[in-house]
Amino acid sequence: MSSTNFSWELFKKAPIIGIIRNLAVDDVIQILPVYRAAGLTTIEITLNTPGAEDLIQHAITNENTGLNIGAGTVCTEKDLEKALSAGAQFIVTPIINEKVIKTCVDRGIPIFPGAFTPSEIYNAWSLGATMVKVFPAASLGVNYIKEVKGPLDQVKLVPTGGVGLANMVDFLKAGADGLGVGGHLFDKSFIEQKDWPGLKAHFEKFVAQLPAV
Repeated sequence: MSSTNFSWELFKKAPIIGIIRNLAVDDVIQILPVYRAAGLTTIEITLNTPGAEDLIQHAITNENTGLNIGAGTVCTEKDLEKALSAGAQFIVTPIINEKVIKTCVDRGIPIFPGAFTPSEIYNAWSLGATMVKVFPAASLGVNYIKEVKGPLDQVKLVPTGGVGLANMVDFLKAGADGLGVGGHLFDKSFIEQKDWPGLKAHFEKFVAQLPAV
């Protein structure tokens, strides 16, 4: 189990969930302190990343001061057990798996299940989701978030998929409670060149667009 719990205080400082998928283990180890130094606070390592469980354990052991560290692409109860054994402090799924959601609720682990339609979003929320990951968000557009928030204003939404510097402010203005950002945040060109100062400056652009807490 995780050595520390998920911190809402940290999440609210920078309500972005950075999604690490299919990056090399050595690169992730370099990226974690850069991510934190840039002012970002919540990071998700997807279970389909090679070495994901070891990376989560490494992050929890070495980088957990000032960072929420979670597991993504959790689809089954078996995935969930792997993620929690590695120490994940929160869980993100691409789909609604009722048992996964309920297990997290019972254990007090924040759970961000993926949903697409208003019915799926409401279903995930009524099962006890902490926030609902609206995926893929860019396909639906910014207005979709605004429209869903009309009748379902109590539901906390985290649009994910295609979110980047160009549209993040629009999503937040539309009522998003957080943002899931993958490829736009972990820019491959910086990572391939091992340009960690460049990557930090790139991360800081995202932080600069967040509203002051």
